[in-house]
Amino acid sequence: MSQTDMAAPPCHPQDDLLRTDRIPHIWCSGCGIGIVFNSLITAIKKSGLNQDEVAVVSGIGCTGRMAGYIALDSFHTTHGRAIPFATGLKLARPQGQVIVASGDGDLLAIGGNHFIHAARRNLDLTVICVNNFNYGMTGGQLAPSTPFGAKTTTTPLGSPDEPFNFCALAAACGAVYVARWTALHIRRLTTSLVEAIHKKGFSFVEILAPCPTAFGRRNQIRKPVELLRMYHDRSVVKNGLDPNLAVIDFAGNLVVGKFVDRTRTTFLDNYGLVNRREAPDWLGLEHERLREEKARAGAGQ
Repeated sequence: MSQTDMAAPPCHPQDDLLRTDRIPHIWCSGCGIGIVFNSLITAIKKSGLNQDEVAVVSGIGCTGRMAGYIALDSFHTTHGRAIPFATGLKLARPQGQVIVASGDGDLLAIGGNHFIHAARRNLDLTVICVNNFNYGMTGGQLAPSTPFGAKTTTTPLGSPDEPFNFCALAAACGAVYVARWTALHIRRLTTSLVEAIHKKGFSFVEILAPCPTAFGRRNQIRKPVELLRMYHDRSVVKNGLDPNLAVIDFAGNLVVGKFVDRTRTTFLDNYGLVNRREAPDWLGLEHERLREEKARAGAGQ
C-alpha cells in the first residue's frame, strides 16, 4: 500500500450523497438530526429514483442544514417558507420528486399556514419534520411542540401551552400519508420514508429527536442516551391509530407508527382537469339547483 493510500481518510458509506467539502457539520454531539439525515439518504437510495430528479428543500434551523449537506439539487430557504419554495419547484418540474426537510418550528409555527394549505391541496410533496421540542438553533425558545410544563429559554418556569399534535393536524388537513417515529426507530423510519417518497400526494413523517444542548439540559435530560432510553421505554407502536389519539405524553406513552395511508386526488390532477375544461361546473350546478328550488316553490303556491 502506498503512502498516499495510507494517508487517505476512510470513506463513509453515504459519501456519494454528501457534500463532504462542508463537513464537519454544525450539529451538536448527541443531536438526533444526523440519524434522521442518514435515514433520509438511505431512503432516497432505496427508493430507486433518478437522483437527478430529486430535490431537497429546507427552511431555517438545525434541521434546515440538511439541504446544504446533501449532494442533490437543494434549496436552503427563508424561515418558515420551505413549503412555498417546494410548491413552486413541484409545479415547475412536476416530474421531479420534492422532499421538504425541516424542524417543527420552521414547518409548524412560522410555516404553519403553508403546511395546512399544502396538505389541503394535496400537493405531491414529502414533508419530513424533525421534532426536538424547541427552537434549537436560535436559543432554545418555546415551540409549538414543547411539552406542557417543559422549560425553555422563554418559559423558564415551564410551558403553559398544550403542544400541537402534528400528525392529527396533517391528517385533518388532507395528508395522504402520516407517520411518526423516533430517532431510535431507524429501520422503521427508513422504511416509512421510502413509502412516503413513493406516495402520490402530500406525505408527512414526524421524527422525535433528542436535543441535549438546548432542550435536554433545561429539562434534566443532559445526556442523549437518556432521551434515547426514554424513547425505547415509552414508545408504543400503534399502526393505523386515529391520529387524534396519537398523543405525545412525556408522563406516559409516546405513540408512534403509521397512522394514515390513503389515496386522494392530487393538486396537479385537479389542475389538469381545470386546464382541460374538465372540472365540474359548480357554479352552473348551483344555478340549476336554485332554479329547481324556485320552480318547486312556485308550484307549491
